[in-house]
Parts: sequence; structure tokens; C-alpha cells
Amino acid sequence: MGVMETFENWKQFLGEHVDRAKEAGLNQDQLANIATKVGEFLASKVDPKNPEQQLLKEMWNVADDEERRAIASIMVKMADRAH
Repeated sequence: MGVMETFENWKQFLGEHVDRAKEAGLNQDQLANIATKVGEFLASKVDPKNPEQQLLKEMWNVADDEERRAIASIMVKMADRAH
């Protein structure tokens, strides 16, 4: 099963990468910046594979820049706790 197939797989995958980024010295603000860019890419280029991803995409599409950054920060925190 692929990374994007289930929300749990996605959080696990993201959590592993958050750990690596922290080990490389990135702080929470830098992680949020990267997560925002990843969110922009996913929202524009990747079709949601499950209901959670569909909800995130819909939220992303109606959010302003500040709200998108908040969504990205929350995803980083969720992924960090999932891993």
C-alpha cells in the first residue's frame, strides 16, 4: 500500500521526514514553511486518495495564506506525534 493510500500511512511518512528535518537542525518555523510548500504542491498536483486528504484539500483551497500556514503547522505536529 502506498504512502498516499491511507491517512495513517501519510502521517507516518510525514513523521519520518519531520524527524529527519529536526535532526538536520530545522526549527518549527522552518518546518512550517516547508510543509506549506508541500501543501501547495499536493493541493494543486495530487488527487486525494482518502476522505481525510479530500477534506484537507478542500480546507486548503478555501484558506488564505495565514490559514494555510496554520494547516501546514498542524499537519507537522500531527505527523510528529504519529511517529
